[in-house]
Amino acid sequence: MSALVPKEVSVKPLLRLLASPLLDVLAGPNGIDRYLAAVNPLWSVSETRARVLQIRHQTRDTVTLILQPNANWLGFRAGQHVRLGVEVNGVRRHRCFSPASSTHQRNRLIEISATVNPAGVVSQYLKHRAEPGEILTMSPAQGTFALPVPRPERLLMISAGSGITPVMSMLRTLCDEDYPGRVTFLHYARTQADMLYRDELYDIARDHPGITLVCAHTRQRRAGDLHGHLTEEQLNSIDADFTAAEAYVCGPPGLVDTARDIWTAHGVENRLHTETFTSALTMTAPATKGSVVRFARSGISATATGASLLEQAEASGLRPPFGCRRGICSTCTSRKFSGVVRHVLTGEASHTEEEQIRLCVSAPSGDVTLDL
Repeated sequence: MSALVPKEVSVKPLLRLLASPLLDVLAGPNGIDRYLAAVNPLWSVSETRARVLQIRHQTRDTVTLILQPNANWLGFRAGQHVRLGVEVNGVRRHRCFSPASSTHQRNRLIEISATVNPAGVVSQYLKHRAEPGEILTMSPAQGTFALPVPRPERLLMISAGSGITPVMSMLRTLCDEDYPGRVTFLHYARTQADMLYRDELYDIARDHPGITLVCAHTRQRRAGDLHGHLTEEQLNSIDADFTAAEAYVCGPPGLVDTARDIWTAHGVENRLHTETFTSALTMTAPATKGSVVRFARSGISATATGASLLEQAEASGLRPPFGCRRGICSTCTSRKFSGVVRHVLTGEASHTEEEQIRLCVSAPSGDVTLDL
């Protein structure tokens, strides 16, 4: 496996030479990358691609991939996410995933883990159909949810479900750096069997005296250290001075909202850093009867439903760009000319006449006109 990496790194001078705009034009309508891919599907003058090296199934409804990126990969900060491009039935689909690997991972390999949901086209594909050797596309690392530099003296990490991946990257990175500070890692899973990285986390806690692992299960009693969902009482039982630490929370909206309420009540919300993980499912908000969504550039109008504006655009035959479909990556951002939209996760309404909105988490409240 390790022998693959030097081969990719060694082609950098050749790819820089081939990255001439003139050469790309002379290569034809599909550019030079088409010919490079015939030699090695990982090669590209500009696009980051990754080969699937290994697929693991840690739990019944998750999938873990080990990826080898090509020479265009610039690395990431622990906690950031990337947009993976996966071809499913001839259609290139993009979803956001947070690497769980350490930023000091040998051979630059990347590990991602995803929870599979029944309606998830990409997650279902990765779980049941993806194979080692397959080539995926990958964006540069994005996001401000990342391990800070310099490292704080104390860290509190809280995650739930697949929201463990970015904080797992943080924890692995700190371990590789022999971090001398204190870390409390609190993870929520439905049951012990649903806990990603369970054995590794226990090993880390055993081998690193400065790291405290607390496991909470929401549907199983007596199997973990805590039972139920996040509360201030739970946090006080772990550390009565928990607000003194820099806190990183990643998981579903309920977990993140509860954390915000707790930290805000203590007046230390500046020490709280959050990332919301939601499934790429259909999200709805109450529709206003008789309202219309107008897609100005396309000249198309449609009766508003409770679905997100991204889904309503797609249902009208449009193909706006998208990534995560959960309000994180901003790929689907579009200009709203007029109308009121409501955030489908928070319920917050925006009355600004002209603004940039994320289509995947915005639904119309009355007539809306978009620049699509």
